[in-house]
Order: sequence, then C-alpha cells, then structure tokens
Amino acid sequence: MSMETKSTVNKVLSYIGAYRFQLAASIVFAGASVALTLLIPLLIGRAIDCIIDRGQVDFVLIKGYLLKTAFAALATALLQWLMNTFNNKITFGVVRDIRNEAFSRIEELPLGYIDSHSCGETVSRVIADVDQFADGLLMGFTNLFTGVVTILGTLIFMLVLHPGITAVVVIMTPISLFVAKFISTHTHDMFRMQSETRGEQTAFIDEMVNNQKVVQAFCHEDENMTVFDDVNARLSKYSLRATFFSSLTNPGTRFVNNIVYAAVALVGAFAAINGSITAGILSSFLSYVNQYTKPFNEISGVITELQNALTCAARIFELIEQPPQVSDSGCPGLSDVRGEVALSDVSFSYVPEVSLIEHLNLNVSHGRRVAIVGPTGCGKTTLINLLMRFYDVNGGCISVDGSDIREITRSSLRKNFGMVLQETWLKNGTVRENICMGRPDATDDEMIAAAKASHAHSFIKRLPQGYETVINEDGGSLSQGQKQLLCIARVMLCLPPMLILDEATSSIDTRTELKIQDAFARMMKNRTSFIVAHRLSTIRDADIILVMKDGHIIEQGNHNELLQKGGFYSRLYYSQFEG
Repeated sequence: MSMETKSTVNKVLSYIGAYRFQLAASIVFAGASVALTLLIPLLIGRAIDCIIDRGQVDFVLIKGYLLKTAFAALATALLQWLMNTFNNKITFGVVRDIRNEAFSRIEELPLGYIDSHSCGETVSRVIADVDQFADGLLMGFTNLFTGVVTILGTLIFMLVLHPGITAVVVIMTPISLFVAKFISTHTHDMFRMQSETRGEQTAFIDEMVNNQKVVQAFCHEDENMTVFDDVNARLSKYSLRATFFSSLTNPGTRFVNNIVYAAVALVGAFAAINGSITAGILSSFLSYVNQYTKPFNEISGVITELQNALTCAARIFELIEQPPQVSDSGCPGLSDVRGEVALSDVSFSYVPEVSLIEHLNLNVSHGRRVAIVGPTGCGKTTLINLLMRFYDVNGGCISVDGSDIREITRSSLRKNFGMVLQETWLKNGTVRENICMGRPDATDDEMIAAAKASHAHSFIKRLPQGYETVINEDGGSLSQGQKQLLCIARVMLCLPPMLILDEATSSIDTRTELKIQDAFARMMKNRTSFIVAHRLSTIRDADIILVMKDGHIIEQGNHNELLQKGGFYSRLYYSQFEG
C-alpha cells in the first residue's frame, strides 16, 4: 500500500471514528449473525447423522435440530438487518460529514482556486466522487468485516470437526489470496484515470450546458462533439479496462475455491470411508468449506471496490485540504466609514511569472468619483478585485480610512461597498428577496422606491406575481438588462458609503441609461465611487479619470484636462466617435 493510500485510509478512519457506537453495534451484530450462520451447517449435519438406515431414523432428534435451524435462520436475518441498518447510518453519516466539510471548504477557498479550476470538475468531486466513495464504503462495511469473521469462525469450526481436512483448506488458501492481490494491485491506476476523466467530462458538459447560446451562436456544435467524443472515448476505455480487470477477481478466486472444494470433498470422502468422520460431519464440513471460500470472493470484490472508493476519496480530500483564504478572525471591523481609499505601492499578478499591476499608487478622498478606463486586460477589473479583497495584493497595501484592508474583516469591508457589475448576481428566490439581499429588513416602501429609482419598477409590475415572482439564479425569462436593473436597485436600497460600478449599464438601452445616469449621480453624491467604463461618454463627469495600461496608471485628470493633453485618453475617446 502506497503512502498516499495509507494517508487516505487514515483520513477515512478519522471520519468513521465519529460513529463509534454504531460501529461497535455493527461489529456485535455481524459477529452474532456469523456465529448463528455457522451453527446451521452443524445442526443440519447432526440431523443427517440421525438417519442411520432405512427404518432407523430418529425423528424426535431431527425435529429438534430443524427447529433450532429455523430459529437460527430467523435470528440471523434479524441480526443482518440490524447490522445493515447501522452500516447505512455510518456510511451516509460519513458521506454527509465529508460533503459538509467539502462545501464549507469551497466557501472558504480563495477566488484564485475557484478561477483556476473548472466548476464542473469541482462539482464532480463533491457529487460523483463522494457517491462512488459511499458505494465502496458501504460494501466494505457490509462484506469486509463479516467476511473476515466468517473465515475465522469457519476455521475454528473445521478444526474442531477434523484438523486434518482443515489443513488441506489452509494450505490451499494462499493461492486464492495471491490471485486476488495480483488483480487488485493492477486496478488502482485504472480507477484513478477513470475518476479523473469522469471529472473532466462533467466539467465539459457543465460548461457546454451553461453556454449553449454561445455555442449555437458561433456554430460550434461539431467542434464540441469532437471534443466530447474524445473525452467520452477515453472515459469508456478507462472504465472498460478498470471494470474488466476488476471483474477478473471474482471468477479467478472462484476457480481456486472450486479446486479447494474438490480437494476437501476427495479427502473427506476417504476419511468417511475410513470411519474417521460421519456422513453428517462431512456434509457440515463441505458446507463450511463453501462458507470459508465465499468471503474470499466477496472480499476480493470489496478490495476492488475499495480501490475505486479510495481513489475518489483522495480526490475529495484533496479539495478539503486546499488551504483556505487567510482568516480574518480577531480583526476589527470597519465602522463609520468615510470612504477615503489609498493604494500604496501596490503590486499584484495572478500568475507569478506574468506581472500585471506594479507599484501602483492612488489616493482617493471622501466623496470623489474615480473613473478607470483603458484597453482590455490593462487591470481595471483586477483593481476592483483588490479593492473588494477578492484577492490580496502581492506587495504594498490598500487602506480604507487609514486601515489596511488585510487587517480588518472582509465582511465589514464588503458591506461598505456597493457593487454593480456587467455580470449580474441573482439568487433563486423572489424579486423582493433579490432586491433586499443586502437589507433584508427594508420596508416595502423603501424597496419600491429603490426599484423606481433604478427604473426597474415598471417591468417588475408586469411580471406574473410582481415583486413576489420567483426567479432562478440565471434570471429565468428576464433579459440581461432587466437583471442588471435589479442589481442596480439592490445597491440603491443599501446605499453604502463606497460604490463600484463596473460596466453597470452595459446591457441597458440608451434611453434608460440616460435616466439611470441621473439616479447614479444622485446616489454617488458624498460617496466614494469607482466607475469602470468602456463607453467614455458615461464618465465625463467623473472627478478624476485614471487611464490604465499594462497595469500602470499612465494618465490621470478630469475629462477636459485629459483631452487637452492629447495623449492616450484623447486618442481612446475620439476613436469612439470616428466617422
């Protein structure tokens, strides 16, 4: 067993340790059921010995043995039901705990991890891999322990009945173990490739389903089918190999076990002829041989399933053990925020080898409106991510009202920022719940006033249930512009001291945009605001315009000052009105 597998097993055992009572009960019931199961062949053998010859049958003793056999069978069924009940509680309790911890860790992961791993692959770990792990764990509880106890129990019974024949069974047992071990050791890598490819396929399907409009718009169906066929073919190949080799275990061990059974029958027959054992005892012995060899078949199957389960467990533990974002417990919260923001010698890059923002300095006083413009990829949205502390700076510091944002709680920082982005944020719930997300205690009058200010009230009233209309996280039948208006209404209801508007009106028609710009102007009064825009006509009234290129501020000033300079901003501005 490799160190990685041992580590995974230890982690699984640590989760099982939380269910000690259920585990102890399962062990007790399993032991009792195995004992009664092993008692039945002995009772039947005794009953056979009561048949001496024609006309010489002790029916009284046979009746007693048969009644005991019936009682033992009923008790075994009850004990096995209780054992399986506790096994299910342990298995699905462990699965629940692992999924809870995995989801909790996803909530704590830095955005850098989320951005660098596909959504579908992460979902595959939490759903598909945990399901596969549950199947293997349940089979392990159900068959592994009972199989081991059955092997030990039958050995004891056989030794009591006839040590010589038992020696034949024990001598031939290693052959079955060798076959099982040889096959199982060659299936681990195949199950690992199967699990990884399944995650790749899930990620691809998730991406295609969520972006089907884009796929159809660019007529990319055939190319997607080519990629999917390739992934699907690899998954089919790995699954077929893993299943084929793992399925060899059972017939392989059965073949060996049949040889053992034949050898015992032959030796036992000679022993019966010699009179060292009775026919009834030989019948019991052959039954014990079957019960002794059967667990090897089951255990070999369990080992194969556990190989798959441990592979899936390793993938989910890899997610759980990802380092969370730096904790802010113990840090003070922001209070009475004025909105004075300073960036001092800030450097940041998503990938260490590729620099993005270097030695950026900026001071924004209370109530100023700061517009950030520049070509795609210059660092505008990155700057917003740093202000919200979705990412931490690599060098320098960002402060709000003189406090380094790394030394205050994220929740207090983000509560003091209102964000409206080009990409809308909605949740599954009513329109009311989406608008009041930041202020659940807002009154109906306040909510409606915010909706009217954002010019969302009119279309909301046309919805089937108005503000009580349920929408999903994708907005359902709402247009992109309507979803953006809901996000604007949400910010207008909260009115935090600092605002971030990143292409906030990109999906809204020009006429409505002009009206909203007036509402924005009133909302931004006495509030520190950061505005990211590609349409430069929308930021002409900003107090200061920062022109970014390659992660640096190359120009700054108000609209008129930058036009008079005739620099990069001027060329960028007039390029939007050429012709």
